[in-house]
Amino acid sequence: MEMHSARQLDALGEPPFYAEQGEECRLFEHAHASRLPLLIKGPTGCGKTRLVEHMAARLGRPLITVSCHDDLSAADLVGRHLIQGGDTRWLDGPLTRAVREGAICYLDEVVEARKDTTVVLHPLADDRRVLPIERTGEMLAAAPGFMLVISYNPGYQNLLKGLKPSTRQRFVALGLDYPVPAVEQSIVATESACTPAVAAQLVRLAQALRRLTEQDLEETASTRLLVMAARLHVAGLPLLVSCRAAIVDALTDDADTGAALHEVLRAVIGDG
Repeated sequence: MEMHSARQLDALGEPPFYAEQGEECRLFEHAHASRLPLLIKGPTGCGKTRLVEHMAARLGRPLITVSCHDDLSAADLVGRHLIQGGDTRWLDGPLTRAVREGAICYLDEVVEARKDTTVVLHPLADDRRVLPIERTGEMLAAAPGFMLVISYNPGYQNLLKGLKPSTRQRFVALGLDYPVPAVEQSIVATESACTPAVAAQLVRLAQALRRLTEQDLEETASTRLLVMAARLHVAGLPLLVSCRAAIVDALTDDADTGAALHEVLRAVIGDG
């Protein structure tokens, strides 16, 4: 299980940079004030995690993030008994820790977790705001400030991986997409320290790649990939090489698809 606490403030004492697309920050703030759980849906690399980090810092709440995967169980979230020195002691999981501390608990790509994990969330995601811990017999009430946030990529949903209506309808929903070009250029330039001209080129490339419908790609060029390409370029690599490594080769292993993407790359970026 990958778990970490997000940085709260940057070196200047400001929340992590986030370029707002619409009313998402306001919605997040009101959901927290109303003690409502939040579901964020959107494609990979569009800023879901950064939004949560930004808002946790703005709200002054600790943040516990769990990257979900298909082996993640309810016990991984809630906790388990451990044997230590011949004694048995209880160890809180990340969800339990967040409930006790009044933190924001962010479950990233929640549909990747095992099905029993979502059932554990139900009492926390309605008016009860409690976490039953069956193994200790404790009925843990959420501390003030606790908020449950989950995210997923709708493009990955299928019959086997999706949120049940009984889970989905407990959450306020927020949809994100890739930012409009002007905002995306600002993000790329800010996150990589590249020039505005390079940021504009990268966003044009992303738009061209996102328009491709005939290529069999699970994902398209995300804002995250643009930032990675920009950072490679700022570090000294030619822009074409940076884009091939961070974007084209990251999107596919298929030779024919890669060749088609590379044609688009050369058409937009040139040989620079």
